[in-house]
Amino acid sequence: MISKNTACFARLGRPVGLLVFLVPAMLLSGCTGSSATPSTTPTAGVWTSSNSAPATAEMAPLTGLSVPAGTSARSALAVKIDNHSAARPQVGIDRTDLVFEELVEGGITRYVALWQSSIPDEVGPVRSIRPMDPDIIAPFGGLVAFSGGQQRFVDAMDATGQISAIFDYDTTGLFSRSTATAAPHNVILAAAEFANRNATVAPPVQQYAYAATLDGASAVVDGTPISVINTRFSHSSARSWTWSAATGAYLRAQDGAPDLSVDGAQLKATNVVVLRVNVTVDQGIPKTELIASGEASISTGGKTLAATWSKNLQTAPIRLVDGHGVTIRLAPGNTWFQLVPNGTGSADLVP
Repeated sequence: MISKNTACFARLGRPVGLLVFLVPAMLLSGCTGSSATPSTTPTAGVWTSSNSAPATAEMAPLTGLSVPAGTSARSALAVKIDNHSAARPQVGIDRTDLVFEELVEGGITRYVALWQSSIPDEVGPVRSIRPMDPDIIAPFGGLVAFSGGQQRFVDAMDATGQISAIFDYDTTGLFSRSTATAAPHNVILAAAEFANRNATVAPPVQQYAYAATLDGASAVVDGTPISVINTRFSHSSARSWTWSAATGAYLRAQDGAPDLSVDGAQLKATNVVVLRVNVTVDQGIPKTELIASGEASISTGGKTLAATWSKNLQTAPIRLVDGHGVTIRLAPGNTWFQLVPNGTGSADLVP
């Protein structure tokens, strides 16, 4: 793989490329590539923040955190991450800015994970794309990595204009297989190297609104005290998030056990956003419908606020608004999105 301005993954005689939004309220109960001039700067749905960074600092676009001036110019890196039990603990998942958890075949889930403020040396295990992934990733622009997928899904990712790294076609050493887990749950991406090879790609635009502090976040100001968020994607995939005042974050569990990083620390999130979504079946493959709208809940600082989400274009961010139509402000920090299916899934809040 070379830079986006030179060569790209050659597969089947054509280049490879790639390419998520937030509105209204109430919940509850080898190569780089694409075209010669890839579109890497998103154009739709720029959201401003109430967080005014000091003159010597700037705001990281995917976390709302203040960082030293000049340090947030890198592009976003989206990677399709395996969440099969045999793939855990995942590499680098504890350093994400954003994670979207989605239903796939067999009732299990996979992640679209995004890094921008800090990109690890390695991330994984990397798996194949699914039909909703272009809708999730498109607004961020920049880079994407996945192991492969049905040609129609690869083509859809191609059409978004992302710069893609694809394990099935890589001849440049960006991918390797780990000995920590068994195939196919062991494909690892040299994430920092991929980013370095494409250092001139533009950073993402700010996707969501952020308060200046946790206490100013919409859920903290207007929400109801909730200590545990239980979500279920299917009969076999249960998740929970427990508010920890000691850490100032929600601690994650999967299927009744703490969800841990490679270093043994429990995964955590500053904001947990639950979207209730419709899931259709595309030739046997579940597809989360994201060019749509629905109910949502936003959890920050031990409180939860009912909201509405919407996304009207593939290139538009998911938009979140409260019951008055006011844009939700997240707290500065990382955010996990739980794309919970209507009908087969559930979301329960415990005071």
